[in-house]
Amino acid sequence: MESIIKSLLDFLTIELTVLLTAAMPIIELRGAIPLGLSLGMSPFHATLISLVGSMIPVPFILFTIRPIFNYLKTTKTFKKLIHRLTDKSLSNNGQKIQKYGVWGLIILVAIPLPGTGVWSGSLAASLLDMRFKWAFPAILIGNIIAAFIVLGVSNSIINIFG
Repeated sequence: MESIIKSLLDFLTIELTVLLTAAMPIIELRGAIPLGLSLGMSPFHATLISLVGSMIPVPFILFTIRPIFNYLKTTKTFKKLIHRLTDKSLSNNGQKIQKYGVWGLIILVAIPLPGTGVWSGSLAASLLDMRFKWAFPAILIGNIIAAFIVLGVSNSIINIFG
């Protein structure tokens, strides 16, 4: 019985590690899928847990970031930082999203490079006042595309280097 509990805890610990890694900004599923594979998870399992983890922050960002930023803009301490964040997010990503709409958001999230992904896409969608019913599915689709790209690259590297 003790070994069953230990095995279950080890398994849940690995899943939770991958899930929380995927929910982190910058790292997202781009780091969580390779982490899951390196911890012995199957490619499907690592990808699924990473997708779920990376989508956890999306509704919170979409619904709360504008009011938080609006409040922080009124403070002396955070005013400059918030303006830099919003200007950078809107100048780099916002133009693409404004030009291509939902398709631009999908592409922004799907490209597995630093500065793209669900956090950037959610921030840009929120700052551009994109409706949740359009933003969330676009972010999910882009995230699924990114997951397949990252999984393919990770599996190739694992097959080459063992």
